[in-house]
Amino acid sequence: MPKALKIILILLLFIGFFEAGLLSSYTIVTSEPPDVKGLIDLQINTIAELFSSENINSVLIKDPQKVNVTNKVDVSENLTSLAKVDGVDIDSMNFTTYSGSSEGKISVNITALAYSSPNTTSGRIVLSGTPDYIIKATAEANSSDSGITVDLNTLKIISILKFFNQTSSNSYSLNNGSDRITIG
Repeated sequence: MPKALKIILILLLFIGFFEAGLLSSYTIVTSEPPDVKGLIDLQINTIAELFSSENINSVLIKDPQKVNVTNKVDVSENLTSLAKVDGVDIDSMNFTTYSGSSEGKISVNITALAYSSPNTTSGRIVLSGTPDYIIKATAEANSSDSGITVDLNTLKIISILKFFNQTSSNSYSLNNGSDRITIG
């Protein structure tokens, strides 16, 4: 028997045993006789949906699209309170979406740099101009002709990462070196 014919026969036997198992398990679970035509139609529709153009497009990896948001200050203040940081750098905020630029509700990914509270110890004040955290968040936004506005009620923080190994670049001594102010 040719090899291709053996493979086709094995596939047909596999499909036959699969269908027999499906029909018998349907009978056991529902305690009713199976609707063979309905089950076969369900399987065909499920397989057809897997290979539909909408599902194939959603599987393909898309690059995020950068969007301009009109309420950056409000988003920054909300992120500051949600993340419990001292401040969020508005200039470093990055808003991206995979939804496209259609009008209506879109999902927005937010990345921002944040600052921690100033560190003070006895005799020493440390002022830092570099961010200490990176915040990643998501939110729903309303896209319209006037621009994209983030819905602050849907703002959800995904992660807060702290930067480590920051070294100060400039230090100035006051009072014969007993008190130090570190900038940068």
